[in-house]
Formats: sequence, structure tokens, C-alpha cells
Amino acid sequence: MSISGITSTALSGMRAQTTRVGAIANNIANSSTPGYARLNTSLTSVASGGVQAVVSPTASDVDPATELTDLIEAEQSYKANAVVFETGADMWEMLMSIKRD
Repeated sequence: MSISGITSTALSGMRAQTTRVGAIANNIANSSTPGYARLNTSLTSVASGGVQAVVSPTASDVDPATELTDLIEAEQSYKANAVVFETGADMWEMLMSIKRD
């Protein structure tokens, strides 16, 4: 995998987790709304590399404990992808400085 592939894969992971956090926020905000269908986010691999978030309503009710757990998981995943992105960018800068020398 190329450095640009590494960074684009990490970026897609960060985008997917951002989508996931948005769905969680909707669930929390609408938890007491009658008839509200909880949103679930599924992550799927894409052929070009990376991941895509797909949000769909479910039949289950909103459970605050589940939403909090999902939020913590999404935050940790976002942070991990950010570290991978930064590492890829640092590698790119290092290669460019070697090339200039």
C-alpha cells in the first residue's frame, strides 16, 4: 500500500466515524420522541480501500447506555485513524526531505 493509500484509508475511517457520531447524536436527541426509530451505523469495506458508513433505522428503542458505549467506541476509532493519518503524512514528509537531499 502506498503512503497516499494509507492516508486516504485513514481519512475514510475518520469520515465513517463522523457519520456514526452523527447517528448517535440523533438517537440521543430523539430518544424521547414517540415513534422514533433508532439509527444504526454499519461500516463496510470499499473496493478501492477504506471504509464507508451506512446509516439505517432499526426497530429497537434508544438505550442511553448503548449510545454512550457506541460514542466512546467511535471516538477511539476516530483517534486511531487520526494517528494513522498523521503517521502517513509524517512518512511522506520524511521521504520528501530525503529526496531533496
